[in-house]
Amino acid sequence: MKVVTGNKEYFKGISQVKYEGVESHNPLAFRWYDENRIIAGKTMKEHLRFACAYWHSFCGNGADPFGAPTHQFPWDVNSDAVARAKDKMDAAFEFITKMNLPYYCFHDVDVVDFTNDVNENERRLQAMVEYAKQKQAESGVKLLWGTSNLFSNSRYMNGAATNPDFHVLTHAGAQVKAAIDATIALGGENYVFWGGREGYMSLLNTDMGREQDHLARFLHTAKDYARKQGFKGTFFIEPKPCEPTKHQYDYDAATVLSFLRKYDLLNDFKLNLEVNHATLAGHTFQHELQVAADAGLLGSIDANRGDMQNGWDTDQFPNDITEVTEYMLIILQAGGFAGGGINFDAKIRRNSTDPADLFYAHIGGMDIFARALVTADNILQNSDYKKVRQERYSSFDSGKGKDFEAGKLSLEDLRQFAIDNGEPAVISGKQEYLENLINRYI
Repeated sequence: MKVVTGNKEYFKGISQVKYEGVESHNPLAFRWYDENRIIAGKTMKEHLRFACAYWHSFCGNGADPFGAPTHQFPWDVNSDAVARAKDKMDAAFEFITKMNLPYYCFHDVDVVDFTNDVNENERRLQAMVEYAKQKQAESGVKLLWGTSNLFSNSRYMNGAATNPDFHVLTHAGAQVKAAIDATIALGGENYVFWGGREGYMSLLNTDMGREQDHLARFLHTAKDYARKQGFKGTFFIEPKPCEPTKHQYDYDAATVLSFLRKYDLLNDFKLNLEVNHATLAGHTFQHELQVAADAGLLGSIDANRGDMQNGWDTDQFPNDITEVTEYMLIILQAGGFAGGGINFDAKIRRNSTDPADLFYAHIGGMDIFARALVTADNILQNSDYKKVRQERYSSFDSGKGKDFEAGKLSLEDLRQFAIDNGEPAVISGKQEYLENLINRYI
């Protein structure tokens, strides 16, 4: 990949990050991520499809609910909105190409600051789309997915597509139309919907059924428009249970799947799952992955982690090899991602203020997934992991168990089998054995 910079180099002294192997002590090199290494018939690059999150990496300023920004960006100083956005895009593509990241993802307002004027917003975004086209052509970087921010503006305090005021919903429609147009123009492979405020704070003032009907109608309307414009990619919904609303309608993977089935959206939509959102829903990320995989709707993931001592969405970079290996076991057995990839929806810490810190964070995240990919494939190919799991359900592979799965047994038949065969044997689930097995292969 060619490193692309603008008129100014923002990450001076940092060259393109390369693979140097596990013996390397260079903190600005990959130890595990060798993009051309073949694993299970595909390169690491093809398996992992890494993407940089435009919002956290180039817009996140380190502010939190209790403190002012700590990240002062040299690309965020020009007084003209479009010129400032071009500086930011120069910095973004310099970083993305120095990191050898094949993809990036964005919200509309990440790319350029929006106003409350629809026409002006579209003018600004179109100008940046033309600039991004040049950057993509120079570098070979692609857009994994685009989306629109329908939660930050004060007009969306009661939701966007689920807002009780139709006027607000129309602004959401205008924003989504422009973001879809931008995604198509940039060759985006997917489009994401995250209902940041599509939910409620109190049922006392909420018609929940009507709001969900409106959300479904909005999604159908957006999908129909995109298809009419020639968009052939996949639409993703990203579940999250709460924060900022008390309860969001896209609570978790199972809730979203039920919603898609109810409103006839399964043919066009899949899931984009986020680790920290699974935590907030009271699930492991493995659970969310398996729910989506079992439904054939595992589209993409937002890679990050939360803090077990902190009950909010901290969006830290992943660093637990055991957990990520368990993710990759599910992803590999599901056949990989359906259109998406691994987007680092993660941010450097408030007190990580050196330009190199953004590199360290992404290198660590990419290496942990690459190492987990190697480990998971090794487990699947060379251990008895699959055999142990299959044997646990072997009673359904023949005889009456197989007949039950085929729908051939009545409730009376089940009763008679229990009488004829007496008390069942106690069979171990071998949980500790499997946990040790994963550790053996790491």
